[in-house]
Amino acid sequence: MPDVVFTVDQAKSMREQAVPGHNRWHPDIPPAVTVRPDTSIRVECREWTDGQIGNNDSANDVRDVDLRGAHMLSGPIAVEGAEPGDLLVVDILDLGPVPQETGPAPGQGWGYTGIFSKQNGGGFLTDTFPDAYKAIWDFSGQKATSRHVPGVSYTGITHPGLFGTAPSPELLSRWNARERALIATDPDRVPALALPPLDEEVLGGTASGDVLAGIGRDGARTVPPRENGGNHDIKNFTRGSRVFYPVHG
Repeated sequence: MPDVVFTVDQAKSMREQAVPGHNRWHPDIPPAVTVRPDTSIRVECREWTDGQIGNNDSANDVRDVDLRGAHMLSGPIAVEGAEPGDLLVVDILDLGPVPQETGPAPGQGWGYTGIFSKQNGGGFLTDTFPDAYKAIWDFSGQKATSRHVPGVSYTGITHPGLFGTAPSPELLSRWNARERALIATDPDRVPALALPPLDEEVLGGTASGDVLAGIGRDGARTVPPRENGGNHDIKNFTRGSRVFYPVHG
């Protein structure tokens, strides 16, 4: 069995974990663990909102979700010997709730699909669907069914959603300049065209003091995909996939 290199207690928030994860992209976030190349590892994860969404029949939690702390990520994971200019090859060997649990946290026997409110997050079709919606899905092996979508059962293709490599200081600076310029083209747009750095609800792993303040001041939000990978949300990134990431420095 692969070694579990990042553990999560689902009864606790990501901030309360023995080794907390992170919710920004920044080169100064300390690695949570270092692994050797050609090693199979297992990483436990927390649901991306850190448990704000409940197994209930109301979409108010999706409507009111606090996105300042998104996304809650496991890691960072340093790779021994990796140098700027290298290409990191990642094979996804397995994915999903292992072992399958039951409990109040998303991933513990259930999950959800949701549509953000236009006033809080939005989406590609936010003008057509401006209100928040939610459906709860119960897991049975690879099958998912929902009391909110009766008569439907499907085999889920699980994907990790968001993973990538840390930016260099220079790349991070380019991101921030590029995204601020985009926001400036339509600064009053709802939802916003991009999310600039925000020093609220910042989680920088084990960083503290001035280092954590710098992560909050300059750290990139994790919502869009960028040159480091990031928020792919590609359903085909599942078991058997191979992905190549640049190592920045």
